[in-house]
Amino acid sequence: MKVNMIGIGKMGYPLVQNMVDHGHEVYAFDVSEDNINRIKEEVGIEATTDFDTFMQNAFSDEKYRIFWLMLPPGEITDNTVKNMLEYIQENDVVIEGGNSNHHNSMKSGELLAEKGAYFMDVGTSGGVSGARNGASFMIGGDKQVYEDIEELFSSLATPEGYVYTGKTGSGHFLKLVHNAIYYGIQQSYGEGLEILEKSEFDYDLAEVTAALNKSSVIRSWVLEIIADAFANDNHLEGYSGHVKGSKSTNWVVNEAMNMDVPVPAIYSALAMRHRGIQDDESFSGKVVSAIRAGVGGYDKK
Repeated sequence: MKVNMIGIGKMGYPLVQNMVDHGHEVYAFDVSEDNINRIKEEVGIEATTDFDTFMQNAFSDEKYRIFWLMLPPGEITDNTVKNMLEYIQENDVVIEGGNSNHHNSMKSGELLAEKGAYFMDVGTSGGVSGARNGASFMIGGDKQVYEDIEELFSSLATPEGYVYTGKTGSGHFLKLVHNAIYYGIQQSYGEGLEILEKSEFDYDLAEVTAALNKSSVIRSWVLEIIADAFANDNHLEGYSGHVKGSKSTNWVVNEAMNMDVPVPAIYSALAMRHRGIQDDESFSGKVVSAIRAGVGGYDKK
């Protein structure tokens, strides 16, 4: 398929590589000249920093022009969608793959619908590695459009790693809840390993985490990342206990409160992120930093 990519940063770049590997034709836009030059040289696709030129020369097939946005959620994404409206044509498809608030996604869908175009809110999981080698997609939007372009998602996802979730907003809402669950998982691993680190016993946490990840009931990809981090830095001295929280889990907690759904584990994990901002020596925070570095390519410090 032909895809017009907006945003070729941390997640967008490996996703474009994934697209090209699977025979898709990609035209890219980014505000960074360095990102544009890099993708031209390393991937060999057309790319520009000129938004007008990009929109005017966007690739299209017989039925749709597909635009895929991989941008920071919030103002940047919302303003980009609004700027696109001047150029949007009937039957254009805008795929938004970031961690946007589902309410904003629903508004974007309404704006595009006025032009006879379609908005697909696509929560994307799997981190940088997933974007490059097989992601997890949570896809909201028009069902017929989804069925028409399902081949694009299936080619970029890990086997059976994508799901159509229903009307516009449902994909991003699922991704927000996914992120909140992930907060709880990270915090639980961090707290348990801090107990082991501060106990009277001389644990080799690289060996412990590697062994637990072989067959124990707490084995997971996240624990594999933790084990790799300990193998390279047994006390995580190279990591900071400062861990930022994202707005997305705040949104989930607010939604849960409005629905009278108790979320003590998620709320506690979110609260600990605020502790992490203050406490650089928090060992559980360092574990979470190691997870974030391994999954999303975030800085260790």
